[in-house]
Amino acid sequence: MEVGILRTGAPPPALLPRFGPYEAMFARLLGPGFVPRVWDVVAGALPERPDTCSAYLITGSAAGVYEPLPWIAPLLAFLREAKGKAKLVGICFGHQAMAQAFGGEVVKSERGWAVGLQDYVVVAHRAWMGENPPARIAVPVSHQDRVTVAPPGAEVLAHSRFSPFGMLAWNEAALSMQFHPEFEPDYARALIESRRDRLPDPDAAIASLNAAGDRALVAGWIRAFLRP
Repeated sequence: MEVGILRTGAPPPALLPRFGPYEAMFARLLGPGFVPRVWDVVAGALPERPDTCSAYLITGSAAGVYEPLPWIAPLLAFLREAKGKAKLVGICFGHQAMAQAFGGEVVKSERGWAVGLQDYVVVAHRAWMGENPPARIAVPVSHQDRVTVAPPGAEVLAHSRFSPFGMLAWNEAALSMQFHPEFEPDYARALIESRRDRLPDPDAAIASLNAAGDRALVAGWIRAFLRP
């Protein structure tokens, strides 16, 4: 299955040789059977039509969806056009972009950075989650912005203390999540180290990544959601 990757950012340059770009992380996360087709949104590239691919994944970014960057408004317009015509999955910035595009609100949090492995409470279930999804999941996060007003028609599937709208679904058409299932523990640690001087307690965030976490579980959810 071909999945359109709308690339809205990149890892820090020092980490690229070791971990690759975001599309490589998602290729590893999704595994066999999913072939990425990449558009560099920051450079102005977007699919010509929403049905160019049957599904799109919007990546993370260092940008904020509220910033006056020239590529953000076209991305939001594309997401509005594609909703209901192709499946959409948003990750971190992608989650915020979908919320903003569909009528929600995103702001920079007054609480600062959320980093490390964080718990989310699962409050609603979908068939693609399997028969007995857990009541809580732990997934890496790295963000300052958060959704503060959910878009009309969105259902909250999971939340955390930091992110009240941490995982959203629009029926079976769109899915978004504030956390980063594509962040392998080594990358999450390296990313925290690269931002050490900006974070309040980087050592605690790195230590949290020693726990098992639920990346593989969430990867299975995304695979099941994407399949026709």
